[in-house]
Amino acid sequence: MAVQNLPLAKALNESLRKALETDPKVVIMGLDVGKLGGVFRITDGLQKDFGEDRVVDTPLAESGIVGTAIGLALRGYRPVVEIQFDGFVFPAYDQIVTQLAKMRARSLGTVKMPVVIRIPYGGGIGAVEHHSESPESLFAHVAGLKVVTPANSSDAYWMLQQAIQSDDPVIFFEPKRRYWDKGEVDTEAFPGELHKARVAREGTDLTLAAYGPMVKTCLEAAAVAAEEGKSVEVVDLRSISPLDFDTIQASVEKTRRLVVVHEAPVFFGSGAEIAARITERCFYHLEAPVLRVGGYHAPYPPARLEEEYLPGLDRVLDAVDRSLAY
Repeated sequence: MAVQNLPLAKALNESLRKALETDPKVVIMGLDVGKLGGVFRITDGLQKDFGEDRVVDTPLAESGIVGTAIGLALRGYRPVVEIQFDGFVFPAYDQIVTQLAKMRARSLGTVKMPVVIRIPYGGGIGAVEHHSESPESLFAHVAGLKVVTPANSSDAYWMLQQAIQSDDPVIFFEPKRRYWDKGEVDTEAFPGELHKARVAREGTDLTLAAYGPMVKTCLEAAAVAAEEGKSVEVVDLRSISPLDFDTIQASVEKTRRLVVVHEAPVFFGSGAEIAARITERCFYHLEAPVLRVGGYHAPYPPARLEEEYLPGLDRVLDAVDRSLAY
């Protein structure tokens, strides 16, 4: 059956299964990815069906996991690394930014680095410290890395396969609080470009640009705004590096207003780059300054406070109202 209604987590599982079936050089590795199937069960059943040489349970050593993946890539494999939680990636940060991201440039393009690093990210699940970070801007700042994040099950299925097929390293951020959201997946549909944004909802009065977990929130905000007579367009960025500025620009030239939304802190977040670039490109079209909605410049709070920290429906709608007031 080509079209299935799958939770985002199951779509990722099916995508990994397809990659393992299609290419014998694909290897999955990480903490508890084998027998347990991952803490979110994204790799559930894969070691049973493909063996311990293809789905490898590793020691708890993120730097060693990524370093091993780099070595495997040098020998022609396509490793898919799972970092169990977003805050656990930092022991591997050195390997990622000084080795993985630089290898192709260092070799003048002769060495490929087809490594995917899967990272569940963001909050909203009531987790403890170091389990709810949004570090995407740290990786988007590094030349040589591609950074992408799906917002729905279809993109989860197809974007992960495209990432695995890429000859460049891809940081694949998975919005963990959307793992259980269901959506249609057509496993035979030809996918669009990996780094192309999509217009998730048409509108004429204002553009909301978001990615990952915030796309659903922005679609909900657009629906509420419509009840008040406001037509809000929602752009799902999908890729953070490279960024599809052309799609954002086309939307803003139509709506003349832009609000960028992400879970990560606003300060030095990816929304800042979008705001600066769109202001340069669309200066004579804008009727209001580009506004940003995101997390606070503070450590991620304990679970009881995370709903106050995370940008929700009210904060997005407040930004919409402030922009339309100009």
